Amino acid sequence: MVNAREELGDSQGPTEDQLQEAFDTIVSEGAQRLHRTWREVLTTGLAGGLEIGFGVVLLFAVYAETGSHLLAGLAFGVGFVALMLARSELFTEGFLVPVTAVVAGRASVAQLGKLWGGTLVANLVGGWLLMWVVVHALPDLRPTAVESATTFVTAPLDLESAALASLAGIAITLMTRMQHGTTSDPAKIVAAFAGGLVLAGLQLFHSILDSLIIFAALHTGAPFGYGDWLAWFWYTTLLNMAGGLLVVTLLRLVRSKDMIQEERAEAGA
Repeated sequence: MVNAREELGDSQGPTEDQLQEAFDTIVSEGAQRLHRTWREVLTTGLAGGLEIGFGVVLLFAVYAETGSHLLAGLAFGVGFVALMLARSELFTEGFLVPVTAVVAGRASVAQLGKLWGGTLVANLVGGWLLMWVVVHALPDLRPTAVESATTFVTAPLDLESAALASLAGIAITLMTRMQHGTTSDPAKIVAAFAGGLVLAGLQLFHSILDSLIIFAALHTGAPFGYGDWLAWFWYTTLLNMAGGLLVVTLLRLVRSKDMIQEERAEAGA
């Protein structure tokens, strides 16, 4: 005869076992990432900028050949696959996992700031360097880079732009949640391509991805400058964070309230 514990699962209380396992994985991984040294933060961020840049190269190449943003977005998913397999760091993938670890008492807010700040700068530097190489190695892609970048730098700060940036933060944080909700590598790869399709295929405003597109255009002598990039970048970054933190991450924290309280008690927080 099956007892009540076997029917309910192995977790203590009403929480589903799979959710408990995913939560434990998120807290463990988040704590490890937050306890990195500055050298580790900067090098993983630099690698992340370089790797996501290869997704941008494929985006340019496919769009130049097909004229389809959706196909180009699907090709860009290779960049997310590279990030996942290489265990590198992308700024906008640092919302759900590290924040959960901080709320669970396994790391500090200062460590979160170090991870975010160091990763953001390193992503941009790595991406800037790779885009310089790309436009010199593949000059046929230069017109595509300028065309793609113009979409972002000429966008006014209005409701549409704010919604596109917020949606990008939601989409990439959801992709992160999907990848941490499974132990299947094929499923994680599917999530990576789905994330690329949504972000790049729909031309959402993503602070890192689209900055690399703009950098490529700037390296070719585009009719705009770094000031135009900064005018777009500051609000896009903040709204990416708002979308990722206030929608997906907040919902997961509320859903995991009991587990967070148990984790904080164990950590003595």
